[in-house]
Amino acid sequence: MRLVQVMVPTGKREALLRTLDDENIDYAVSDEVGSQEYTAVVWFPLPTEAVQPILERLYEAGFERDAFTVVVDAETVVSQRFDALEAEYERGSKQIAREELAATAQDLAPDWWPFVVMTAISAVVATAGLLLDSPAVVVGSMVIAPLVGPAMSTSVGTVVDDRALFLKGVKQQAVGGVLAIASAAAFAFLLRQAHVVPLDAAEVLAIDEVRERLVPDVLSLVIALGAGVAGAISLSSGVSTAIVGVMIAAALIPPTAVVGIGLAWGRPLSVVGALVLVLVNVLSINFAALGVLWYAGYRPRQWLRAESTRLATAKQIAVLGVAILLLSGLLGAVTFTSYQKATFEDRVRSTVADEVDDYPDLRLLGVEITYGDRFPITYPEEVVITLGYTPGTETPALADRLAERVDRAVSRSMRLGSPGSVAVEVRYVAYERSSAKRLQSPDRRPLSGDMSKAPLRVA
Repeated sequence: MRLVQVMVPTGKREALLRTLDDENIDYAVSDEVGSQEYTAVVWFPLPTEAVQPILERLYEAGFERDAFTVVVDAETVVSQRFDALEAEYERGSKQIAREELAATAQDLAPDWWPFVVMTAISAVVATAGLLLDSPAVVVGSMVIAPLVGPAMSTSVGTVVDDRALFLKGVKQQAVGGVLAIASAAAFAFLLRQAHVVPLDAAEVLAIDEVRERLVPDVLSLVIALGAGVAGAISLSSGVSTAIVGVMIAAALIPPTAVVGIGLAWGRPLSVVGALVLVLVNVLSINFAALGVLWYAGYRPRQWLRAESTRLATAKQIAVLGVAILLLSGLLGAVTFTSYQKATFEDRVRSTVADEVDDYPDLRLLGVEITYGDRFPITYPEEVVITLGYTPGTETPALADRLAERVDRAVSRSMRLGSPGSVAVEVRYVAYERSSAKRLQSPDRRPLSGDMSKAPLRVA
C-alpha cells in the first residue's frame, strides 16, 4: 500500500477533494501557509495498484501533472473505506504507478563509482570461484554484482520515454560487460604469472565450472529470458528485485569471467562460446523486460510522446529480436552438435564392443574421445581405445579395422560440415584376475562386501 501526498495548487482544492470523495478515499488536509503557489497539502492512502488510476482521475479533474507529489510505502492503514478500495482494486493487475516505476528504476541504477568497483570485484570473485571449481564462490560473486539496475533502467527508460535513464542503463551495461571481462582477465593473468594456478590452458578449460560455459546451448536462452521477465514483473509490481538481481548476475558474471580466463591463458578462440553466451544473455534480458513492461501498459503521459515511444519500443524489440535469433542460431548449432556427439559416442562404444567380443582374451577397459575446441561445431579428433589382455597371449592389430569403423560412425553421426579425419589409437594393457572365492565367517553368514571379483592389477 502507498501513502500519497500532494500539494494542492491555488484554485484546485475543491476539485481535488471532490474527486477523492467520489472515489470513497479517506484523506487528511492541512493548509499550506509557506507558499503562495500552493494552498493545501492532502494525504490519502491507496492500494499499490490504485495509485496510477487515481492520479489519472485527479489529472482529469484539473490537477496539474507536474504538481508536487510524493508517494511512499505505508505499513498499515486502518480504515473501512480503504478496505473497500483495496477489495475493488485487488481484482486488477498488481502494478505500481508510472512515476514510481521510473523512480524505482532510477534508484536501482547505481552511481558510476560504486558500480565500477562492485562490478570489478564480482568479476574477480567469479574468476577465483571458477578456477577453484567452487560453485559456492561463484554464487557469491552473483550476489554482489550490481547488474539488475542497468538492465531494468534501459527498459523502463524506453517505455516511459526517459532518455537520460535509458542512456544511463545502456552505458552501464556496455561498460559493465567490458569491465567484467577486463577485470577477470587481469586477475587471471596475475594468477598465471605468479604460478598460483599452475595449470596449462587445456587443464584450466577442463575445470568443470569453466567447461560448462564454453559451449552453451539453447537452455541458456531460456535462463536469460526468464531473468528479464522476472525482473520486469518484480519491478512493476513493487516487489524486491534483490533475488532477481542474483538471477540476472548468474546469466552474466560467470561467462564474462570465463572469457577473461581464456584471454589470460592465451586461448581467445576457445572462449568464443562464453562470449556468445554473454551477448545472448544481455540481449535476452533487455528484450524480455522491454516486452513485459510494454505489455503491462506503461506509456508516457502525452499522446504524442506515447506514439513516438511506441515506434521506438517496437524498433528496439525488433532489433533485439533479430540479434537474439542470429545468436540463438549458434546456440542451436551447439545443441545439435551435443546430440551428434552423444550419438557418435554411443556408436563408437557399441562398435568397439562388438569388435572386441570376437576376441575372448581381450577386454574393453575404456574409450576416450577428444574433440577440437572450434565453436560452434566441434568434431572428434582422436579416439583412444584401451584394451586389456591376459599376460602371455598375443594382441591382435586392431587399429586399422577400428579406425574404419570409427570413420563410418563419424559419417553417420556428424552431419554438419566436413568432419575430417579422426585418429584412432589402440592401447593394450596386461591384466590379471584372481580366482578368490567368497569368504564366509564360521557361522556361515557372508562377510560384508562382495569379494568374488578382485580389483584389476595392471602390469
